[in-house]
Amino acid sequence: MKASLVVGIDISKHALDVALGSEDPHPFRVSNTEEGVKQLLQRLGEEDVSLVVLEATGGWERNVLRSLLQAGIPAVRVTPGRVRYFAKAIGLLAKTDRLDARILALYGERTQPKPTELPSPERQRLKALVSRRAQLIEMRTAERNRLGATEDADIRKGIEQHLKWLGEQIKQAEAEIKLLIDQVSELKATQRIMLSVPGIGEVTVAVLLAKMPELGRVNRKQIAALAGLAPFNRDSGPKRGKRYIQGGRADVRSVLYMAALSAIRFNPVYKVFYQRLQEKGKPFKVAIVAVMRKLLTTLNAMLASGQTWNPNLNS
Repeated sequence: MKASLVVGIDISKHALDVALGSEDPHPFRVSNTEEGVKQLLQRLGEEDVSLVVLEATGGWERNVLRSLLQAGIPAVRVTPGRVRYFAKAIGLLAKTDRLDARILALYGERTQPKPTELPSPERQRLKALVSRRAQLIEMRTAERNRLGATEDADIRKGIEQHLKWLGEQIKQAEAEIKLLIDQVSELKATQRIMLSVPGIGEVTVAVLLAKMPELGRVNRKQIAALAGLAPFNRDSGPKRGKRYIQGGRADVRSVLYMAALSAIRFNPVYKVFYQRLQEKGKPFKVAIVAVMRKLLTTLNAMLASGQTWNPNLNS
């Protein structure tokens, strides 16, 4: 009987280096194409695989992860920095694609990360639309900056035409996001709960639905850590250093920042909370991050209980 394996896959744009366990002497390589992924699934189907560990590599891993999950093979995507720290901690400083695959397998064997859950097709579509909207807005901002620095009339005309097209594309993406949420009862019900919080708008809800599917399913500390809003201690002996945040999902923090600014103006609960922090002498950045964290953990609790906003319960 074959031993259960933790598989590590190092992913690049063109290739997948696969280690069948941390002690695999001969990791194999397939192309990062549809055909290559088919070969990978066939090879893994011959083994007793308990988990596949792969790194986030700028999107080149998405098709591999989705294909593994759809084939019923447990898989998890991990952050490169965490694996690199792990490798340094155990003295593995060399770096090649095949060695990286073995390190990923070893990381999985030692830490046993929880496998990723395959999102529904609707959530996958929503994530794609939300990401596309963000890309279009980024392009529009860049073009507006170029327009302000350009004097040539013909170039300005071209930029203005592009800006008009980008505006139309953004509106189309937003309309598709709204239509999708309206058509999916689960998404619509979740949106209704989140929109009940004064200061939370439709854009914030769409991003959280797409990028934070764990909302309502994990505890408050876990949800804050996933977003990169959990404060880390920097204490040593009698010294008490400043708390700080790091990592997490930047796109989630971005919309929560804007929501927090709105909440401290229009939501009495968060306005009072923010004012108390200011009275204690907390810097703006510290106070607004605290509001962001409170917003997120409140939404998490509301979705876990299925309850809409109640200022008496959430104050």
